[in-house]
Amino acid sequence: MRIGIVTASISIPDAQSLKDKRSVIRSIKDRVLDKMNVSVAEIDKQDKWQYSDLAFVTVAAESETVQTRISEISSFLRSNPRYVLLDLRTEIL
Repeated sequence: MRIGIVTASISIPDAQSLKDKRSVIRSIKDRVLDKMNVSVAEIDKQDKWQYSDLAFVTVAAESETVQTRISEISSFLRSNPRYVLLDLRTEIL
């Protein structure tokens, strides 16, 4: 069994309130959950309306499957113009 973890720090420069931030975060979560077999959670900066830290976790029997999902998550996070990706870290356990 392999576990893949992707942590991302993002900036949401257009957010003027926590409601704006929640809209962007909800969109990210919904799109990832619709397309990929992963879990998503906001893990830090919940009270800051222009920043967020997100964690994406996937589990599979094969490390190749985990690596493919990590690549898909990374590509997805880099492609969205609604936020700025500040930091992206991956780990396979």
